[in-house]
Amino acid sequence: MANYSADDIKKLRDDTGAGMLDVKKALDEANGDIVKATEIIRVKGLKGVAKREGRVTSEGIVVAKVVNEGQTEVGFIVELNSETDFVAKSEKFINLANTVLDAVISSKSEDVDNAKNAQTSSGTVDEFINNNAAVLGEKIVLNSVIRLAAPKVTLYLHKTAKDLPPSIAVLVGTDEKAATVGKDIAQHIAALSPKYLTADDVPPEVIVAEKRVAQEIAQNEGKPENIIPKIVEGRLKAFYKDVVLLDQPLAKDPSVSVGSLVSKTGGNLLGFVRARVGEE
Repeated sequence: MANYSADDIKKLRDDTGAGMLDVKKALDEANGDIVKATEIIRVKGLKGVAKREGRVTSEGIVVAKVVNEGQTEVGFIVELNSETDFVAKSEKFINLANTVLDAVISSKSEDVDNAKNAQTSSGTVDEFINNNAAVLGEKIVLNSVIRLAAPKVTLYLHKTAKDLPPSIAVLVGTDEKAATVGKDIAQHIAALSPKYLTADDVPPEVIVAEKRVAQEIAQNEGKPENIIPKIVEGRLKAFYKDVVLLDQPLAKDPSVSVGSLVSKTGGNLLGFVRARVGEE
């Protein structure tokens, strides 16, 4: 009997873009281990074309604001989801999202659970959302609440469709000097969706897995054993460029890296967060 569920199959298909049969075979081979099944799909070359911004699974809006707290700037992002884009672009839904954002900022909430208990003029955020959901006739979900603090915080909101509200929000934390390139970096993050700030931030287990996959791919391609270590090293560097912000070529000028852009300012990039409607 299969030791995986229909939800496991769906997740693996969404993550890899592989076909149903290939996903089931990979899960069978991996004894239901999704991580191992993902590696099997990659090694066999079954993974679909990578999507830079991930798959959007619902409608909604991201709203954000940067406020001052003493000598520090603090950015907040709220993602509110709806069932249809018709509701997502309605004035009532947009006002609802901004009311929730104001409550989040006032309560200094850092996650969804705390935000739901924050107060609005009409009860808690959770009560306020549920009451408005009844009026709008759709299920409304507070999907994410994100907070970022730094000496300087740059906010960027991006629309993926002209007739819809912003669906991507980025906050970039820097010192004073690097703030001059904050907008360029925020736009880059919106487009390329890096996962880590530096190579040192990549978890060791992720690096081990990438090396193993690269080695197995090289072996399956029939590469000579003596050159496989160099191939693995090259593919690991490519992996870093794909997921590490400072290693990525700048979206608006690929001739320079994000890291070199920051270095030229004499300042430091301290952190970033990114939210897109429908992304986990």
